[in-house]
Amino acid sequence: MSFGERLTISRKRKNLTQDQLAATIGTNRDMVGKYERDLTTPSIDVAGKMADALNVSLDYLVRNIDPESETSSNISPLLIGKLEKLEKLSSKDQEYLMAVIDAFVAKSKLESIMK
Repeated sequence: MSFGERLTISRKRKNLTQDQLAATIGTNRDMVGKYERDLTTPSIDVAGKMADALNVSLDYLVRNIDPESETSSNISPLLIGKLEKLEKLSSKDQEYLMAVIDAFVAKSKLESIMK
């Protein structure tokens, strides 16, 4: 996952617009957009301000190292987005989806044993 992808995910998790993040770090929305699209890379000072504003570590933004999770670099942005949407479902719907996921995991394990 690129710097821009991690920045975008972190900004959206905080429910901030590009304008709001830009105002917090002392730049403009266009610049934040360029960072998110990986068209340019911020200075270490600006990256540090972003990390502070988004309440993430600089290591996470720059190197994809999350001290709270050793597997953070293995989770795709698409999956993270889907999980965030699933959290908004009712608890009953979440239970149904967990049962479906458990069934697929069990199926996958069986298939790997049968090979």
